[in-house]
Amino acid sequence: MTPTTPDPTAPFAGALADDLALALRLADAADAVSMARFDAADLDVQLKADASHVTEADLATERAIRELLGAERPDDSVLGEEYGATGDARRQWIIDPIDGTANYLKGIPMWATLIALAVDGVPRVGVVSQPAIGRRWWAATGHGAWTNVPGDTTPRRIAVSPIDDLAQSSISFQSIHQWDEVGRGEQLLALSRRVWRDRGYGDAWPYMLLAEGRLEFVAEFGVKEYDLAAHVPIVSEAGGRFTDIDGAETLSTRSSLATNGVLHDTFLELLSRKDGDA
Repeated sequence: MTPTTPDPTAPFAGALADDLALALRLADAADAVSMARFDAADLDVQLKADASHVTEADLATERAIRELLGAERPDDSVLGEEYGATGDARRQWIIDPIDGTANYLKGIPMWATLIALAVDGVPRVGVVSQPAIGRRWWAATGHGAWTNVPGDTTPRRIAVSPIDDLAQSSISFQSIHQWDEVGRGEQLLALSRRVWRDRGYGDAWPYMLLAEGRLEFVAEFGVKEYDLAAHVPIVSEAGGRFTDIDGAETLSTRSSLATNGVLHDTFLELLSRKDGDA
């Protein structure tokens, strides 16, 4: 099962508290494994068939998560970046053990473990853990979106920004090259001229900055379900909106657009202009 229609507004009456608690424990286990090898001088790094990097830590972290899931949720299916899909249950855990492997292998602390639970294709639980900077974000449908604050053990509820003026908005994108590859470089340039600030903040972190109300727009290309699923409940429960770059409620088109919700249609309209003249 893959999350092809991740509409967080779809009716849902299931209980998720136990699943969220498990997802947080999965993140604890993952953090212990990934941090043990972070910035190690002898870290083993290989190239995958698609020419992307994979480290021993990516593999070990996903194995640790799968082992715990096997013990706690043996009937659920799993989709992971490194070991693919197992099972076909309507409940599917979606894992990216280290999102931002290129940063991880360079000793740059902007990487994260992404853990999601999709039910009938809709991501309902999400945890994003960035242990190298001591941060974590989590959410479940109906439970709100939350984060930790270093030095404070009390979780803090988060919400997207109320900004409704494009000229006051701050946006984040993955890279100019990524937009050029899909023929949207001119659209990105035109958009950058209309907003207050544009920056590339990394992989998972921009989505969390958006959920915290610090950005109004995050978009990227070349992404798969395991790169995005954990973000959907967090952004949605924080009051934002998550679609693909053309506004479809799907994770299967290898693009994403997350916003504060208020400006979502405005951003979609600007990005639909083929000549890039925003």
